[in-house]
Amino acid sequence: MKSSTPLPQEKSVVFVSVLSLTSNHLPLRSVSDEQPSNMDDENKMSIPLLFRCPISLDLFTDPVTLSTGQTYDRPSIEKWLTEGNSTCPVTMQRLPDFSVVPNHTLRQYIDRWLLRGVADHRNSQQGSGIPISLTILKTGLLSSETPLAAKLEALRKVRVLSTESDVGKSFLMQLDFFPVLVHLVFQCPLEIANLELVELALDCILRLSPSNNLNYLNVLKQDAAFSSLVVLLEQGSSKMKTFLCILIEAISTSTTTKELCSLLGQSQPVLQVLVSLLLQSKTNEQASDAAAVAMAGICTSVESSRADAIKEGAVEGLAEYLSTGVRRNASSALAAMEVLMGEENGRKAGVHVGAVRVMVKWVFRVSASEEGSERAVGALMAMCRASSRARKEALAAGAVTQLLLLLQSQCGGTAKARARALLKLLRSSWEEDNEMRS
Repeated sequence: MKSSTPLPQEKSVVFVSVLSLTSNHLPLRSVSDEQPSNMDDENKMSIPLLFRCPISLDLFTDPVTLSTGQTYDRPSIEKWLTEGNSTCPVTMQRLPDFSVVPNHTLRQYIDRWLLRGVADHRNSQQGSGIPISLTILKTGLLSSETPLAAKLEALRKVRVLSTESDVGKSFLMQLDFFPVLVHLVFQCPLEIANLELVELALDCILRLSPSNNLNYLNVLKQDAAFSSLVVLLEQGSSKMKTFLCILIEAISTSTTTKELCSLLGQSQPVLQVLVSLLLQSKTNEQASDAAAVAMAGICTSVESSRADAIKEGAVEGLAEYLSTGVRRNASSALAAMEVLMGEENGRKAGVHVGAVRVMVKWVFRVSASEEGSERAVGALMAMCRASSRARKEALAAGAVTQLLLLLQSQCGGTAKARARALLKLLRSSWEEDNEMRS
């Protein structure tokens, strides 16, 4: 993979060429004024020709092969075809069909090349000359002088690498892209932030496994960064809100970010946004699914947040989410409902908003998991123990039939024990009502 003329700093140049930002996108500035004027040309030469798309002349990110046997980068060939072209760009043969086949072999070669580039970069000596390194790439992404279009293009390539290739994802993780992305989203002044850039950076954060980088998210404990999170939740696009909810769920899963999770659970604006998304379950399914796991993460992880969540309408939001049929994250929503029913105000809110009937439906459901049924019985039990009205509503909604079906199923011991206890409670309530009538 050497060019016809040996290049100075070639090994260092390789890894930045992965994102193809050195060719004509990011302005590559060095702390030294001695950078060669022809460095851009040398950067282009550092990518083997076989690894370049014939259309974009850029590094392949998703190589696919046409029926003519020619390989192109998927975004480039898709753009070519959507513009009305019906020929192969290289051979100019008319295409019998527009199908493409992923070129896994080429992808593997590129992955190996990337890994060798990373290893060479890590082993390179910091001596004469300034290599085009990760430091320069970070500077380009974070600098206010870098054109927006260049940053967006960089993030798109980061997203492709983190999605399509395990090697590419590992490469980005090892080179600490995660904190750079966090900075772009939460630590840049909001008045100059671009929503498209923020949305794209958030997408990249999630693709780079936030659960493995939670320590970097503790920057959100700073007032300015936390304020940015709140503003993005309140004013961002539906997709952005969905991404942030998934991030909140990840934050709730670790002791590393327990303090941050507590802050989220105490934040009135954060809870209000989550509730509003849950209430939109019929019109915004993806966002409501994400809000369900975020709310469940906060409520199950931080006991002190439950009273605030109830106050902001979490019980009503979860009941609405669960009332709209089969839900992707029903098990998480039922878990949240069960812990909220452990609070007196939660039980009162549950009875008031009609959560009893909703829980009855989830006691035995073909689409529900065993854990989901167990959670539903637990939440229903809490309300029925505390309220005669809840018991009457449960009986009217068919709770006895549902519980009997659950007992006849292959559910676990805990679910059956809860079902028997609830049946006993409902039977005594039914007998008392009959005695009063007679």
